[in-house]
Amino acid sequence: MDLANPRPNGHARVLIASDKFKGSLSSREVAAHLTAGLRSVHPDVQVKQLQVADGGEGTVKAVISAGFSSRLVQVSGPTGRPVVAEFATRGNEAVIEMANAAGLALLPGGAPAPLTASSRGVGELVCAALDLGCNKIVIGAGGSACTDGGAGFLAALGAEFLDANGQPLHEGGGFLMDLASVNLDNLDKRLRRARFVLATDVNNPLLGPEGSAAIFAPQKGATMTDTARLEAGLEHLVASMEQEIGPRAIRAAAVPGAGSAGGLGYAVIAVLAARIEPGVVAFQNILELNHYIADSTLVITGEGNMDEQSLGGKLPLGISRIASEHGVPVIAVCGNIALDASQVELAGFTRAYSLRELQPDLSQCINQAGPLLEQIGSTIGSDLHKLDS
Repeated sequence: MDLANPRPNGHARVLIASDKFKGSLSSREVAAHLTAGLRSVHPDVQVKQLQVADGGEGTVKAVISAGFSSRLVQVSGPTGRPVVAEFATRGNEAVIEMANAAGLALLPGGAPAPLTASSRGVGELVCAALDLGCNKIVIGAGGSACTDGGAGFLAALGAEFLDANGQPLHEGGGFLMDLASVNLDNLDKRLRRARFVLATDVNNPLLGPEGSAAIFAPQKGATMTDTARLEAGLEHLVASMEQEIGPRAIRAAAVPGAGSAGGLGYAVIAVLAARIEPGVVAFQNILELNHYIADSTLVITGEGNMDEQSLGGKLPLGISRIASEHGVPVIAVCGNIALDASQVELAGFTRAYSLRELQPDLSQCINQAGPLLEQIGSTIGSDLHKLDS
């Protein structure tokens, strides 16, 4: 299959729209290194670098690059320590990144706090967006440090979570077992006029062996005992919410995506009637992906590790889907590819390159990601140069 799909009287136009390589390079850096490689052998190649994200780290930066305005506000970090968080607005739209207010990277000293970390700061960001008149709010759900079922988030918006003595519950998923009642009467009235989208590629429910605690809490530092306590707390949260809002509290817990972001998905579904969307779908219009892809003759996308979970709809697969709709070939360039050739082809990629094929040692691969990307870029550039000559 041809690498590019040249248009009449035109050379190849390359769009680079890659996710970050987590722990190594940002989306912008990945694109810069690939571009350097392409131009080292094909100086005249036309390259458009597009910052993209799927709701995780870098989402706000990506939408700012697409024309949104940066906003800074002080909020409660995951452990309650104040942090300055960035979000983005354009007209009545706001984009909030959970990682900027309740992310793992904000834990003091990097020390995990699986039982006490809270999503309160995300709710405070929503309040800040409402203060600016925003009524369409997209929340990027990646990178959370908490497993509190969104209780902290709702508390920041006016909900009350009380213990048996009628006192406000301590924040963090580890205290949900002490929850006696939930009162949503004092929720911010402006929420009634707002529409919410949770951008996430996680399809897990809130509870059970595939739920938020069982699957993700260990990644946030939870021991087996901690995980069991968090699971029991989330079950207790659902039971208490049922007393307040009725059967939809039970239904919401089973919705795919309810377990995302430490259970924040559950809170926004049950209380705010939010729509859950894959990250690339949520940001497809904001980032004008259709326009840029349709105007290209080749798309390069990727992520740090492409595996079977990626096939569930992560960003590179979303880019591949859009490219297919426009008849544009797409190449995957990843740090590591744990898919076989048939899976790569089924995912719609014309070719796939892995940095691990050039440098098998993982630590060296991470440290040398930039030069390795340039090497792959030069390989792609050589093929394009032959087509353009």
